[in-house]
Amino acid sequence: MGEIRCHYCEKGEIMAAVGIEIAELSASTLYLFREQSHPGRCILAYNGHVGDITDLPDERRRQFFDDLVRAARAIQKAYNPDKINYAAFGDKMPHLHFHLTPKYRDAFEWGDVFAMNPKRIELADAEGGEAAEKIRRVL
Repeated sequence: MGEIRCHYCEKGEIMAAVGIEIAELSASTLYLFREQSHPGRCILAYNGHVGDITDLPDERRRQFFDDLVRAARAIQKAYNPDKINYAAFGDKMPHLHFHLTPKYRDAFEWGDVFAMNPKRIELADAEGGEAAEKIRRVL
């Protein structure tokens, strides 16, 4: 089995195809997920290659969770969802990151687990830039 390239660490073409950088925070980087079936969906990726939250020293873990709360509050202000769901995976991409998925009553997948990449609404660069700026303004 070959070595897994980490697109969160490389911040290259693969990451640009998946997300639009919104801002670097104290311990992480916030990205707008290009697939926006859930308006305002973001990814918060730890700055530095760590596979699991338990690998972080206490202070860095607190900073990461502070960033998570800051990002969630910005999504709340910018998009006003009814709920934000949080998901942390890592079996396919072993880099500490959280998906922040806003959910809206009477909208796609309310009351159900979200599809990782439903490919319903994919933002072009201009649209993605505008959507990222919406969150950046309130961050």
